[in-house]
Amino acid sequence: MSSLKTLSVFSFLLSVALHCPSVHAATFDITNRCPYTVWAAAVPSGGGRQLNSGETWTISSAPGTTQARIWARTNCQFDGAGRGSCQTGDCNGLLACQGYGSPPNTLAEYAIGQFANQDFIDISNIDGFNVPMEFSSASAGCSRVIKCAADIVGQCPNELKVPGGCNGPCPVFKTEEHCCNSGQCGPTTFSKYFKDRCPDAYSYPKDDATSVFTCPTGTNYKVIFCP
Repeated sequence: MSSLKTLSVFSFLLSVALHCPSVHAATFDITNRCPYTVWAAAVPSGGGRQLNSGETWTISSAPGTTQARIWARTNCQFDGAGRGSCQTGDCNGLLACQGYGSPPNTLAEYAIGQFANQDFIDISNIDGFNVPMEFSSASAGCSRVIKCAADIVGQCPNELKVPGGCNGPCPVFKTEEHCCNSGQCGPTTFSKYFKDRCPDAYSYPKDDATSVFTCPTGTNYKVIFCP
């Protein structure tokens, strides 16, 4: 009798599993349209790999993933063991990143499966800019497209210029005014330089109102370098 009960419970659970929709991991197609090679990076999902011009790398992130970033590294050299360095976006000298990259780097940031079954996505220039980027939905249920493709490096203020990119003011000056460690800050002349050129991207830490966007959980995404 107990075996019949066990079988009955198992059959019920199997039926529930088959008929209830499950939330799948979000996929991210990361494509390099730059006329040069980049070394794409993604944490906590993905790590990193070389992307020649025209190549695409697909990664996935499970619901509940937060504080995630995707970015391009430039002018890298790695040995056969995956150790080396990059001019911009370097992550402790590793091809397969385990932590965030060094400024300057244009960032696609996301959190999957959050409040009210929403994903939160943004492009950030808080850590500066190195490669033009587009971050968009690849699913019919969301039409969001975020883009930052201005000539930020070419017009970069002298105080923020570094080889291969345009640094954010916080990494350069490391002051409360620019880093907002207390949570009380506003836009500055330097953050406005980025905001004027990429109005949909984060330019300073409290720039949420015009810089963070949502898509329903279950959406898949595209990140394009040099859109």
